[in-house]
Amino acid sequence: MSAEYKNGGLLPSEVSSEMRQSDSSREDVGLDEKEENFKERENWTGKLDFVLSCVGFAVGLGNIWRFPYLCYASGGGAFLFPYIVFLAVCGLPLFFLETSYGQFASLSPITVWRLCPLFKGIGYGMVIISGIVCVYYNIIITWTFYYLFASMRATLPWSTCGNWWNTPQCTDQDIIYNATSPNASDSNGTSVRTASEEFWEYNVLERSSGLENFGGLRWPLFGCLCLAWFIVFLCLCKGVKSSGKVVYVTATFPYLVLSILLIRGLTLRGAMHGIKWYLVPQWEKLASFKVWGDAATQIFFSVGMAWGSLITLASYNKFNNNVFRDAMIVPCINCFTSVFAGLVIFSVLGFMSQSTGVPIEKVVTQGPGLIFIVYPEAVAKMPISHFWAILFFLMIFTIGLDSQFGMFETMTSAFVDEYPGFLRKKKVLFTAFMCFVEFCIGIPMVYEGGIYLLTLMDWYSSCFSLMLLSLTECLVISWIYGVDRFTKDIELMIGFRPSTYWKLMWKYFTPAIVLFIWTFSLNQLQRVKLDKYSYPDWAIVLGWGFALCSVIPVPICATVAICQEKSGTILQKILKLIQPAANFGPSQAKDKERYLASLNEFDWLRLRAVKAGLDWRTYKHMQTTSSNKMTIDDPLTTTVNMAPYGPQEVENKNLEPSAPVVDPPAYGVWLTNGNGSAPGIDINGAAVMNADSKAESESKC
Repeated sequence: MSAEYKNGGLLPSEVSSEMRQSDSSREDVGLDEKEENFKERENWTGKLDFVLSCVGFAVGLGNIWRFPYLCYASGGGAFLFPYIVFLAVCGLPLFFLETSYGQFASLSPITVWRLCPLFKGIGYGMVIISGIVCVYYNIIITWTFYYLFASMRATLPWSTCGNWWNTPQCTDQDIIYNATSPNASDSNGTSVRTASEEFWEYNVLERSSGLENFGGLRWPLFGCLCLAWFIVFLCLCKGVKSSGKVVYVTATFPYLVLSILLIRGLTLRGAMHGIKWYLVPQWEKLASFKVWGDAATQIFFSVGMAWGSLITLASYNKFNNNVFRDAMIVPCINCFTSVFAGLVIFSVLGFMSQSTGVPIEKVVTQGPGLIFIVYPEAVAKMPISHFWAILFFLMIFTIGLDSQFGMFETMTSAFVDEYPGFLRKKKVLFTAFMCFVEFCIGIPMVYEGGIYLLTLMDWYSSCFSLMLLSLTECLVISWIYGVDRFTKDIELMIGFRPSTYWKLMWKYFTPAIVLFIWTFSLNQLQRVKLDKYSYPDWAIVLGWGFALCSVIPVPICATVAICQEKSGTILQKILKLIQPAANFGPSQAKDKERYLASLNEFDWLRLRAVKAGLDWRTYKHMQTTSSNKMTIDDPLTTTVNMAPYGPQEVENKNLEPSAPVVDPPAYGVWLTNGNGSAPGIDINGAAVMNADSKAESESKC
């Protein structure tokens, strides 16, 4: 084989020189100047913008209010073993996969599915999930603002009874209970409620009796909601150019606050008692199936797969960014943050247990109750309580805001990339419009009954749909697009090909783990509840509507795409739609030229088939059947001299190739037509595959 051939094509320099000779050739491979200008997108301006943005997105409220409780309830330090195992076999592979193809194509979740147009609905599903979660995530930021402003009063309002919102059952004595069980009792057996819980229930929420009695609008919360969306708009109005600067503060500030709170917590009486409960291993609990299921589920939700945000954030990277390095760093930082946050939480819970004489297992809780009831109660007992309260809620605000950045940017970028001609130059206006739409959708959640709607959305919206989207995404890329082709794409970006470990993960082990997580989640899914309130049947139906609305686009988009194909049988249409689109690839011309040069014979067969409007099997059959020569209709053999772009090709019309003829690879004869054409070349000049390429193509399709 001649030295000019590399990975099935010529060297990038030779490809580049030939491609510039013909405008029509650039159009046929998707490199026309008009399209290049159309695809201009922002890039991260700093070296750490992408990493900090991913850390900010991945490190969410679940790291604070869910992981510490899971770790405590699932064997303490022993829980870290299954947690790390699932990080290696599920978290890291999926994070690497999403960031890789997002960076490669420089496109957001919808448009990036040019790599397999039949499954474009996966991208729509990701955007829908992000849109739904954006709505109620900003409600949590709204509550945080309310507490932050309340922390600036002369007396912390959740530290005392005797306020207008308190009931006769309120007590500000040292009575602490599990916030998930609202019926604590004093020494006389009288049912009591803490001041912090009554502040949450009757001041912040003014909670109504249920969805049937939705109540009125909470105007203070409405004002905080306006402020929350205004801040989101200011941070994202200029896209990654503005958010890339903000994350240097919002992604690092929580670690500063956590460190300060940990130092303060360790000085409290009983802190080591709480940390002991948190970390001392209970190895016998590893025999429980639920512990392993909880570890897998926590990894899946914590790292942030299938939201579309990782794809979006990676799409703003430069093509040669070392995405492998970043994909190893971010999930590890995320897991470290979870463990670190647990030390902060349990040092304070140990102090509460020691100071009140209540066992720690009755103090610990998870979810909003931890950061809006239990932790504020603990802060109120510290010296300089106002300072610690402000610091804590500022941390919660920055953690929530970072996650909101990733999800909201996913929505806006998805539509801008899908309709660049209309929206690219109006992104600021479009961002303002989307903020307003999401704000309006969130208004019902600041009514007195809003907490019931928020709980319903949170319970169902991403309970199992995320796993289905992630499973489909992994299978499509590894089995249909081809894991070998995918690793070649990664090699183009970072200079080396991922090891066999990643291929095995993407093809076999990671999909199996995701399927396990999905099955486990369905098995654990119960009817939604909020304290003692029982949701009506119509609300359950609405909840399942939230769950299914992000999955339905997958079959709908596939059906629409098949119906829009004008010719061929159903099977031929499907085979055509699972091929990468002709305009799939790197966004920049120089990178796309390198990509084209890396294509092997089978990849070129697929590209030719797409340009001819056929699936590759039909195209191969027409090329090898003597009665159906495509010397006129094949756009890659008649309008373009493709010799510089792939394996040696000479046309049937005595058209001399513009590049020097080089020794062709040692092709086999499985695609030849038996008409006496030169070895490896059919009668129309179309390159054919050798035995290795045949085996590779059969494994792909």
